[in-house]
Amino acid sequence: MNENKTNINWYPGHMAKAKRLIEDDLKLIDVVIEVIDARIPISSRNPDLNEMIKNKKKIIVLNKSDLADDIQTKKWKDYLTRNDTTVISVNALNSNKNNELISTIEKMMREDKKKEIEKGRIGKTIRVLILGIPNVGKSSLINRLCNKNKQIVGNKPGITVKKQWIRIEKNIELLDTPGILWPKFESEEVALNLAYTGTIKDEILDNLEIAYNLLKFLLSNYRKNVIETYKLENDQVEELLKNKNQLENENIMDVMRLIGKKRGAVMSGGKIDENKTANMIIKDFRDAKIGKITLEQLK
Repeated sequence: MNENKTNINWYPGHMAKAKRLIEDDLKLIDVVIEVIDARIPISSRNPDLNEMIKNKKKIIVLNKSDLADDIQTKKWKDYLTRNDTTVISVNALNSNKNNELISTIEKMMREDKKKEIEKGRIGKTIRVLILGIPNVGKSSLINRLCNKNKQIVGNKPGITVKKQWIRIEKNIELLDTPGILWPKFESEEVALNLAYTGTIKDEILDNLEIAYNLLKFLLSNYRKNVIETYKLENDQVEELLKNKNQLENENIMDVMRLIGKKRGAVMSGGKIDENKTANMIIKDFRDAKIGKITLEQLK
């Protein structure tokens, strides 16, 4: 494993088209729900979103919180709430959060609803749009909000025929749109975070290099998790990492090979299958088998 920067070349050609679709959709919307990955709260946010939504009411959903470090999720929730932003942490295991999200939408629109009633407009529907980059769990959240009894409201005057509105509550409709807002990233750290969590397709990645960088982070921040998951000896890991006779990257690769040996990723001749080990580490992280991990951390 060399010390060169990770090379992730990824630029979705349909990003500009998706952005135009969303900007058009936003004209119809009362509340925007921005879904981000609780493990990477910064990397999973589109830097252009605030400019796009401008003065729209917004709720940030820290999704996949069941996969993230609980302490870090609380810190991120507090951090993101500082600027009068409404933040809700959600996980696939707690359906009660759906009710919290719906009640938050209704509370957020209470004053607007009051003004509408004063103008004689009773029963105005709240229109909601959920935004999120791929793999943050946007679709799963939409499905949970809609339940199995989703009701297609149909086309409305002035609304493009292809758009579908789904009633999730008596007075709340969700715009189901194919528009996807992809992130624009420039730093290696953001690219790696998106690779770790599966946002960038594995087919275009060097998984050995991705796993090396992931393991390096885990050994620095969640070493106990790694040792317990792969049934390693703490002293042996310490000895490998402190080996001054070779570069740090080789020390980390030695730990990866040790993991491969423990998990039976051994080829003929006793050589460790590094690629198989790399894929295993990445999968174990994504499946939370290494524990609840947050990649972007607040002190």
